[in-house]
Amino acid sequence: MFAEILKITIPALMVFLAGYLALRILIKNETQRQKTELMFNTIKVSLPIRLQAYERLILLMERISPESVIVRVNKKGMLASDLQSALLGNIRAEWEHNLSQQLYVSNEAWEMVKNAKENIVKLINICSEKVAPNDSSFDLSKKILETYAELEINPTSLAIEFLKKEVKDIL
Repeated sequence: MFAEILKITIPALMVFLAGYLALRILIKNETQRQKTELMFNTIKVSLPIRLQAYERLILLMERISPESVIVRVNKKGMLASDLQSALLGNIRAEWEHNLSQQLYVSNEAWEMVKNAKENIVKLINICSEKVAPNDSSFDLSKKILETYAELEINPTSLAIEFLKKEVKDIL
C-alpha cells in the first residue's frame, strides 16, 4: 500500500518540480527581458538629453571665454570698471542659465566646467586690479586677453576637451 502511494506520489512530485523549475526560469527570463527593455528605453530617451547638456556646457565655455565675452559685452566709451561689472554679470547670467545641466553630466565634468568659470572670473578680477577703474575698457580688455594668452593651461579649452572626451565615451 505504501509502495503504491509512492509509485504515484514520486512521479507527481517530479512532474511538479520540473514544472516549477521551468516556470521559475521562464519568469526569470521574462523579468530580465523587461529590465533590459526598460533600460534600453531609458537610454533612448535620456541619451539625447545628456548630449544636449554636453552641447550646452561646451557652448557655455565658448561664451564665457574672454575673447568671446569681451567682444559681446564691451561697448564704446565704457570704463574699465563698467566692463568688469558687465563681464562678471554676463558670465553669472550664462552660468545661471546652464546650472541645471549638472543633472546630466558626470561630477568630474561639472567640476571642470565650474573650475573653468571660476578661473575666468578670477582672471577678470585680477586684471581689473591692474588697471585704474577710470581707464578705458580697451585697457582692461587688452590686459585680460594678454593674461589669458599667457596662461599655460587655458581653463575653458581644458573643460571643452574634457566634455568632448566624455561624449566620445558615452557614444
